[in-house]
Amino acid sequence: MSDATPSDAPILEVRDLVKHFHISSGAFGGQAAVVKAVDGVSFAIRRGETLGLVGESGCGKTTTGRCILQLEKPTAGQVIFEGRDLTTVSDAELRKVRRRLQVIFQDPYSSLNPRMTVGQIIAEPLAVHGLVRDRAARAKRVRELLGHAGLLPAMAHRYPHELSGGQRQRVGIARALAMEPALIVCDEPVSALDVSIQAQIINLLEELQAEFGLTYLFVAHDLSVVRHISDRVAVMYLGKIVEITDRKSLYENPQHPYTRALLSAVPIPDPAVEAGRERIVLGGEVPSPLNPPSGCVFHPRCPIAIDECRREIPTLRETRADHRVACIRA
Repeated sequence: MSDATPSDAPILEVRDLVKHFHISSGAFGGQAAVVKAVDGVSFAIRRGETLGLVGESGCGKTTTGRCILQLEKPTAGQVIFEGRDLTTVSDAELRKVRRRLQVIFQDPYSSLNPRMTVGQIIAEPLAVHGLVRDRAARAKRVRELLGHAGLLPAMAHRYPHELSGGQRQRVGIARALAMEPALIVCDEPVSALDVSIQAQIINLLEELQAEFGLTYLFVAHDLSVVRHISDRVAVMYLGKIVEITDRKSLYENPQHPYTRALLSAVPIPDPAVEAGRERIVLGGEVPSPLNPPSGCVFHPRCPIAIDECRREIPTLRETRADHRVACIRA
C-alpha cells in the first residue's frame, strides 16, 4: 500500500466496460453462444493508489485488465486514462500511451523471451520507443533498472531459464519500469510464486510505488495478498463488481454476502480465533458466463437470497461513505 496520499483526480476511469466473446460452432462457423466475460464494470483509480481487483478464477478480472491495456478490444464502455478514452484513439496514439501504461504478467517465464538475455529483454522497449538510443547508455540504464528490481548487474547476461521464479518476476518488473509508467496493471504477479517469495515481490512493488509515484491495478484471487498492498478493493463475481470500498472497511465490515464468504475462507494465524469464527460455505458451482442467471448473478449460491433477487439486477449503490455494494439486501 502506498505511503503517499493519492490525488483525488483519477488517473484511470473505467465506465460500463463490457467484453463479450462470441463462440462459433459447426463447419460454417455459426454463432452458438456469447460469453459475457465482463458485463458493465465501472471504477476509478486515483493517482498514486493501489486498487485491488479480486474474485474467483473465471470472474473476469484478467479480461478487465486486458481491456484496460487494449490487449482486448472492449465490446462496449470507456477506458479513460489520463483524460483520454483509449477505446477511441488511433493505433499511433495508443503506441504513445503504452509508455505510460504497463503490465506485469502472471507467469514470469512465459512472458519473457527465452532466446533473449535479461539485458536484451529490458533494453528492447528502450530501443523500440526511442527512449535511450545509444547502446552503451542502454546498457547503463539496464543496470540501473536491475538494481531497482533487486537484481545484480551480472544478471543482464543470463537467460530466463537460468533464473528462479522470483528473479524472473523481478525482470518483468524491471521491464515495466523501463517505460517510466504512471500506471501498472499487475495481473496476479505473485500467484505463480512460492509463498516466501510472494512477500518479497509485494514489498518490492510497494517500495517502487513510494519511490516513483506509481499507480497499481492489482489483480488477484487471494484476499490475504490484496490486503497488504491495496488502498481500496473491488470484488468481482461473474463479470460484475459486487462490492468496492477502502481496504479497512472491506475486511472489517464486508456488506456483500459473496465478500463475506471469501473472507471467511482466508486462514487466520491464531488457532483460537480460527476455531471460533463463522465459516460461510457457498453451495453449488459458479454459473457459466455462457448462461448467467437472471437477476442478481450471485443469487443461486447466496445464503440470504429472496425471490426479488431472482428478478432484479442490483445496481452498485453507496450504502455508506465510499462503500458501494450491488446487493438488494445490503
